Amino acid sequence: MSILHALIPSHWLPVLAVGRQLGWTRTDILWVTLLAGAAHVASTVLFGLLLAWAGDALSDRVEVFSMWVAPAILIIWGIVYVYRHYYHHHFHLSHHAGGKSVIGALLLAMFFSPCLEIEGYFLAAGQYGWWFVGALALLYAVVTLIGMMTWMWLALSGLQKADWHAWEHHAGLITGITLIISGLLLLILE
Repeated sequence: MSILHALIPSHWLPVLAVGRQLGWTRTDILWVTLLAGAAHVASTVLFGLLLAWAGDALSDRVEVFSMWVAPAILIIWGIVYVYRHYYHHHFHLSHHAGGKSVIGALLLAMFFSPCLEIEGYFLAAGQYGWWFVGALALLYAVVTLIGMMTWMWLALSGLQKADWHAWEHHAGLITGITLIISGLLLLILE
């Protein structure tokens, strides 16, 4: 899921567009991408830890949690993403803002938009213990940051001609299907 998540253009394309417009160097653009990704990962993990705690608390009290509730949450969340993928919003920044205020806006925007796609996994992971939640958080952070940096590097190296709007438009569908499949697998394998 983190690999697909890192591909979503709204996670790195705004940095590229702003960086190009403001004349940032390749290093500046990559650095801001890393900072924005770190802000996004931090909020996702913080919210995920709360959900993992809830998942742990629920699994202690309700036997069916691991068998039915966690998979159902992933499946329902996936259905929501499949439905919502037609109603996406584009990220826009003022062209008149200064460099530091633009960076601040990018970081705030990424922090206040945690990856809701991954949160169902944190909720489900809570029942398996905090070491598992920590491993999930670490894996999510590393794959997301490496993915964002890789896509930015590729974009800076010549992939700007790709139809990123089409990819972004279908990202919700891809995410939703991935969540549904993950929920079904959890249901079958649990």
